[in-house]
Amino acid sequence: MENPSLLGEGEGYVSDVDEAIENISVPKKVEKKHLRSPICLMIGHELSGKTALLDCIRGTKSDNNDFQHYRATYVPAKNIRERTRKLKSYEKIKVPGLLFIDTPGFISIPSLKYRGLALCDIAILVVDINIGLRPQTIETLNLLNMCKTKFIVVLNQVDRIYGWKTCRNASFPNAYMKQSRDAEIGFCSMLNRTIWQFRQHGIVTKICYQNKEMRETVSIVPTSAISGEGISDMLLQLVMWTQKTMVEKLTYREELQCIILDVNDFEDCGTTLNVVLVNGVLHEGDQIAVCGRQGTTIVTSIQALLKTPPLMELGAKGDYIHCKKVKGAKAIKIIAQGLQDAVVGSNVYMAKPDEDFKEGELVKGETMRIIGLQNYIIFLGLIAVVMLLLPWLYLMC
Repeated sequence: MENPSLLGEGEGYVSDVDEAIENISVPKKVEKKHLRSPICLMIGHELSGKTALLDCIRGTKSDNNDFQHYRATYVPAKNIRERTRKLKSYEKIKVPGLLFIDTPGFISIPSLKYRGLALCDIAILVVDINIGLRPQTIETLNLLNMCKTKFIVVLNQVDRIYGWKTCRNASFPNAYMKQSRDAEIGFCSMLNRTIWQFRQHGIVTKICYQNKEMRETVSIVPTSAISGEGISDMLLQLVMWTQKTMVEKLTYREELQCIILDVNDFEDCGTTLNVVLVNGVLHEGDQIAVCGRQGTTIVTSIQALLKTPPLMELGAKGDYIHCKKVKGAKAIKIIAQGLQDAVVGSNVYMAKPDEDFKEGELVKGETMRIIGLQNYIIFLGLIAVVMLLLPWLYLMC
């Protein structure tokens, strides 16, 4: 059995993750480019604690009754430094922050997960350490492979291990050193079971503190969304991994790249768009074009741009910040006329004042792309379920 007893050596501990990342070479021509915030997608089973992890970072308590809408939270570098100040590498944070997208958990809507994977830079696959991989987790692995999305595994709910002693907001190595022998054995057993389950599906994983081959091996970060253990490790892992290995992808570009996450009614503003602005700039008064559900192209002018304060969830009730312009990467709310039929998951385009969009011209490619991917994703989900049932069918025969 793998022995995690060498996970850490005190508050000033420098993990093998830091060493592994430092050994990755970065082309000199991109070292000093302006980086945008990495977009991190929380994905996994609905009961794995995805939203609870974000609640722990934000210091909030979310209502989990609405699973069919995306949630977005921006965590600035300042807050990440505060959370990771006891880890040596916290001073090396170069990105402006992290933009988290929380996905709905229902297996019946896999197309919503693809919508998030299409825009994210890295995914966070959340797994309950006490249960391991579920059918929905396997479906998610298929999506990650299809999209060729880099991801880490967050092994959540370590606080539920029998005999676990809570160490609030501690890094996991420091929390682990304070555990009893029974808790250590329980953790090792569940960790190795999870590693074995991933290997069954062709995924090589290793606990992040011992993973020195991060390009070939997926890192596992143990956490507790309730007591905060390992949250600092997860944040630093995301920051250091993305800014060191995804410089080209994170380099800010002026060309507009904006995707609709949700269409909803907002207070007295009527129908609005919740969007992720990946690259480029949007101004109040800009004319934009989006796809309509009835095969039309919606051309409208932005009346207002709203963004949330740091650590506030987009769509939550609170005081929004009215902006004249917003630069990517950010999650923002667009207020404009005629957005009722906008297609969720489609792109937002900049429309020049003298540009004439032909009826259906914009919609054709977008609609075919979304419908085709939805059908393919549903097909992958069915394959995952059949693969799980095959052993049982074999035994019954």
